[in-house]
Amino acid sequence: MDERTKRLRQAVDDSGYSQTRLCEITGITKGALSSYLSGRYFPKQQALDKLSEALKVPIFWLMGYDSEDDKISIDNIPNIYPIELKRFPLLGEIACGEPRFASEDRESYVEASTDIQADFCLKAKGDSMINARIQDGDIVFIREQPSVYNGEIAAVVIDDEATLKRVFYYPEKDLFILKAENPKYDDLVYSKSELDNIRILGKAIAFQSDVI
Repeated sequence: MDERTKRLRQAVDDSGYSQTRLCEITGITKGALSSYLSGRYFPKQQALDKLSEALKVPIFWLMGYDSEDDKISIDNIPNIYPIELKRFPLLGEIACGEPRFASEDRESYVEASTDIQADFCLKAKGDSMINARIQDGDIVFIREQPSVYNGEIAAVVIDDEATLKRVFYYPEKDLFILKAENPKYDDLVYSKSELDNIRILGKAIAFQSDVI
């Protein structure tokens, strides 16, 4: 286990806070906190600041250093370059469960790498895609396109309600199937005239779990 993950877990244990309570204090989602504590991701600066304040430990200690003097500037490391960022419109939430209305808020943005070729992003709501590593609260980046290949994950609108699922379309059978990545959810199956009420918003091309 990474030293930073060990220290974060130790700080949480020493604080006496439950994960639920720590999420309430910091505003960090349960999915993101779970990813930090498992070592899947390390918190970015905003989340790190909030955890440091809530857990009453220095940021440099959470980062694996024993003093501020131990920190190394990336400016002095060869072949390390800053990541270029761009702003993606955050258009509300999308259901990872039963289809639900996706609220739209064009005043919100998420900063992410310019390598992500997306048009907008949505916040995942629910647990139906956890086996695709998409947790409740994750940010999902969507590239607008009207169709996807079978088996790809897409944002789909059904009767003005949106959901995130794997898509399987069989035009010769007039059959459209949405599959979750969680065995507790049944397939959503649509056929014939029901297809008139279905529209693919776009393909999910990336996600990140440490946006709060």
